[in-house]
Amino acid sequence: MVVTPFTQLACPLDGEPLLRDSNTWRCPQGHSFDVAKQGYVNLLPVQNKRSRDPGDSKAMMVARQEFLAAGFYQPIADAVAGAVLSGAYASAALSCLDAGCGEGYYLRQLAARSGAAHGSASQVLNLLGLDISKWAVQAAARQDKQVSWVVGNNANLPVLPGTLDRVLCMFGFPVYPEFLRVLKPGGKLLMVDAGADHLRELREIIYPTLKAARPPQTQPPAGFTQGETQQLSFAVHLPDAQQIQNLLIMTPHLYRASAEGRARAERLTELTVTVDVRLSTLVKMRCDAEPNQQ
Repeated sequence: MVVTPFTQLACPLDGEPLLRDSNTWRCPQGHSFDVAKQGYVNLLPVQNKRSRDPGDSKAMMVARQEFLAAGFYQPIADAVAGAVLSGAYASAALSCLDAGCGEGYYLRQLAARSGAAHGSASQVLNLLGLDISKWAVQAAARQDKQVSWVVGNNANLPVLPGTLDRVLCMFGFPVYPEFLRVLKPGGKLLMVDAGADHLRELREIIYPTLKAARPPQTQPPAGFTQGETQQLSFAVHLPDAQQIQNLLIMTPHLYRASAEGRARAERLTELTVTVDVRLSTLVKMRCDAEPNQQ
């Protein structure tokens, strides 16, 4: 497959199609958005920001980049890439958004998996990475020019309706109505969520007690049908204090743990943790599969 940037973007101010002219994206209403020197475009209007600098900080981005580059979550990346590409070769093109892409690890792994060994040279994989953190998107854009990188918000995706075959939501916060809007009929939403034992060994160190895990959602959201679910569980050995800190910094546990809990983690020199995640698929209903409206 040939990997190319996804281009069916929408103006975040009025929803009109954006067209790229040199280093600027423009809509018919005259709104324009310049491509930054790193290669990404910021489509997050100031009025849609909840803070001055939303999303992951530079420190969180660097920690995640170092941790993922070491390959600790490679089995997750392999499973996600396999799910994205499953059944993809029946069509000439496949479009995929990573909604909350961070520094782009999972899209880079997907691009690598879709290489010469899969499909034919005439097939195209259009990729879009979106994150609310400009630091994460900058880091992603520096590493890969095969992908469209966008600063944006999942609650108002700057994507034209019905243009995506796949949407990824990796340890994120799904906005089902928006994902439904941008997916084609029959398109798939692939979500990775933490299971009950995910990072249990680290959590036992930083928290006095562990909360009971939330049960998985049993009913699909409106407009979706339930697809396959895959449970992944494996052990990861973190060989030094730096990678332990990287893992803590890249998760919400950094802010949820007490100062005493964080101090206990800082004293560790190595740690083996359980990775326990659920990869679930939701499929957008086709028109002929939707219930009749009375």
